[in-house]
Amino acid sequence: MKDLEQLALEHFRREHPNFPEYAIAPQSYRDDTANGLTRCVVDFIRYNGGQAERINTTGMPEQRGGRIVWRKSNTTKGSADISATIAGRSVKIEVKIGPDRQSETQRCYQADIERAGGLYFIAKDFTSFVEWYDANFRRV
Repeated sequence: MKDLEQLALEHFRREHPNFPEYAIAPQSYRDDTANGLTRCVVDFIRYNGGQAERINTTGMPEQRGGRIVWRKSNTTKGSADISATIAGRSVKIEVKIGPDRQSETQRCYQADIERAGGLYFIAKDFTSFVEWYDANFRRV
């Protein structure tokens, strides 16, 4: 996490070179929740020159007759939580925390991605993601 926080600081300094050093608030990261790990992975990819975005698969809340219902998402069933392009490769990353496991639909989606030549990774913690990233994209 400390390396990611350092990457975030360096990225901020490059993007805002005239911002006074004393006014920079350090970023803090955690990987013990799905939202936290997703943020870690997306920011790490961006800070290392890739493109990454979170995919919302939960649908949208909609008010109907005084109550809120969830409208189905338009995303492909089983879509991964993160879609990225790293060094020209299509990468999909599914975030799983604790006992959470892939559904059958997610396994089929993974097979489709890999059959098409893309990479697919299941991130359970930030450390294992960085190890996978380094093995596949060799950070310099």
